[in-house]
Amino acid sequence: MAHITAGVEYGLHCLLWLASSPGAPLSSRDLADFQGISPSFVAKVFPKLEKAGIVTASEGIKGGYLLAKQPQDITVLEVVDAIEGRKPLFDCQEIRSRCAVYRERPPSWATKGVCAIHAVMLRAEKAMRDSLASQTLADIAGDLARKAPPAFSDDVRKWLVDRARTRTRGPAAEDGALP
Repeated sequence: MAHITAGVEYGLHCLLWLASSPGAPLSSRDLADFQGISPSFVAKVFPKLEKAGIVTASEGIKGGYLLAKQPQDITVLEVVDAIEGRKPLFDCQEIRSRCAVYRERPPSWATKGVCAIHAVMLRAEKAMRDSLASQTLADIAGDLARKAPPAFSDDVRKWLVDRARTRTRGPAAEDGALP
């Protein structure tokens, strides 16, 4: 069964920090270093987010990524689909048509309509997609703001501003990728 990969988690964490730094482009390398994750992996995630219209890129020494939309307009489902592509949760193998007692020809009743197991999985996928579509980046940021002490946001902004200020080469030169 397909699942949501770490790329989505990395992407959402990075988007949270972009949401907390409106108007200030952040490099994928700085975002990766800040979170202790692989810069090359993060650099592969951002072009997908850009293609989906979730972020925009700016080049240069002070370049990086910005949110292309307001956090309340970015659903978790959009991020999942941007990074993973829209793939089904379940890939039905139509096992019902290969039952040994059918020999080589299953009766029409056995393969009529959607497989009962597949139907359960389709309902589960719809519920998951509906849930992810109902949650936004702003919702996650709100949860984080309620959990973290106020000084944490200040510390994060200071760290990111200091990194941007001391950057001597553009992010593309640093990690071989765009912002």
